[in-house]
Amino acid sequence: MFHGMLIEKDDQGYRATIKEIEDSLLSEGDVTVAVSHSTINYKDALAITGKGPVVRKFPLVPGIDLAGIVEKSDSDKFNVGDKVLLNG
Repeated sequence: MFHGMLIEKDDQGYRATIKEIEDSLLSEGDVTVAVSHSTINYKDALAITGKGPVVRKFPLVPGIDLAGIVEKSDSDKFNVGDKVLLNG
């Protein structure tokens, strides 16, 4: 589990909340990063407010810009302990 923002859409409507999120809600991937810093960009803001049709799958953890340290990796490109910066 981790603390973050989650965008959901269901019978109760469209909402973005800060809450504890289960790891099982994350997309499949080969690298897990302990995020130390993150930002909200323009498309994230559209997704959070529901003002633009940018979310294709719910639930969604918004944010594609981050800095942190690799916790787990199945990739040859990243090792546990690597400092990483992701933009886009």
